[in-house]
Amino acid sequence: MKSSGIGGQAVIEGIMMKNKDRYSIAVRKPDKDIEVIVRDYKASTKKNAFFRLPVVRGVVNFIDSLVVGISTLTYSSSFYEEEEGEPTKLDKMANKLFKDKVESVMTAVTIVISLVIAVALFMVLPFFASRLLSRVISSTLWLNVIEGVIRMAIFLIYVALISQMEDIKRVFMYHGAEHKSINCIENGMELNVENVRKSSRFHKRCGTSFLLFIMLISIILFIFIRFDNRLLQLVARLLLVPVIAGISYEFLRLAGNHDNAFINALSKPGLWLQRLTTKEPDDDMIEVAIAAVEKVFDWKEYLSDNEEEIKQEASDAFEFIDMEQIESINSIEDIGDLFENEEDVEKELAAGKEISEESEKSEALSEEKEKEETIPKENEKEAITEEISEREAEKEESLPQENAMEEAPEIKEFVRKDKVSHPKKSYTKKTRKGNR
Repeated sequence: MKSSGIGGQAVIEGIMMKNKDRYSIAVRKPDKDIEVIVRDYKASTKKNAFFRLPVVRGVVNFIDSLVVGISTLTYSSSFYEEEEGEPTKLDKMANKLFKDKVESVMTAVTIVISLVIAVALFMVLPFFASRLLSRVISSTLWLNVIEGVIRMAIFLIYVALISQMEDIKRVFMYHGAEHKSINCIENGMELNVENVRKSSRFHKRCGTSFLLFIMLISIILFIFIRFDNRLLQLVARLLLVPVIAGISYEFLRLAGNHDNAFINALSKPGLWLQRLTTKEPDDDMIEVAIAAVEKVFDWKEYLSDNEEEIKQEASDAFEFIDMEQIESINSIEDIGDLFENEEDVEKELAAGKEISEESEKSEALSEEKEKEETIPKENEKEAITEEISEREAEKEESLPQENAMEEAPEIKEFVRKDKVSHPKKSYTKKTRKGNR
């Protein structure tokens, strides 16, 4: 299904959701109420055609995201600031110099400082660290490769460390709620707590994936930068930072708007990294995400416009569902009962396969057991048949003798006299059988 076009960011105890020229900020206040505001923001790419060119638009959108992100973080943190004391001399000077533009200036300063720290940590530091090995490694190619490995290691260690901080853990939980709410809509489900909770917390358009693309693309590009002068090598890296950001944006945009084997493989590393930067949210956080989405995005209209596509995706994903169930879909609400995200489909298929295998094993054991029980019964039947045959044979042997006694009176008389003279002997049918 086509992308919804909405994106967001986790903030202090809240979520920002952006759609086109508007964005909302929903914050869970200390009194547990949800405060939601909506702001207009015209993207810089709409101000100039040049800013809409591939790669260039990536740089411009990255700067826009930083501006909006810092602004929303400042707003959300205002609900949790301690009571302000007397303004400092610096505050008074800033208010006097910039007046109503103080917040904008502070945002710009924050962005500049953040960029300087990021470039120093992820660009400059790996460069000098790798050059420490230049005495033992003369190849510039291998030094650039080592630089890339160091850069990636610093990035992963940084993410892993901040993910252990308690405050950051909550931000990452809100980050998970943001992803789950978007996935809920883009998977064709009604936006409610239950559906959001069972949606995936991983998303291909995530900023985490964008940062990982920057790391990977920088490794590839810097391999081909070969200057003898070390200063020129460093300057080239700094100048290429915007280019790397622009190319990374194009990859992220491609991944967010397409779904095929190549794109999915390209997105996998970013999705794996999101296991660190997103956590499962609680229901209170999900409610905040829903409030933020509904202020800037009509998800009901989106689902209605894509209803036919949702039905088709549900049909393709749930091949094990009877077609009558799919044809019975008459509304978006009906789809929610059948259509879930890809991970749940895989789980259902795996579970069905396990049940099928267990059923086959059970049937095989039953057949084997039945076969084992049948063999003694057949043996018993043969024994009974044999015994009956023996009895019939004995009966046939005794009949001629009895008939002969009846036909010959003299023999009967002889037998009678013999019984009188030898009482222990008996020639009756019963005795003869017993002797045998």
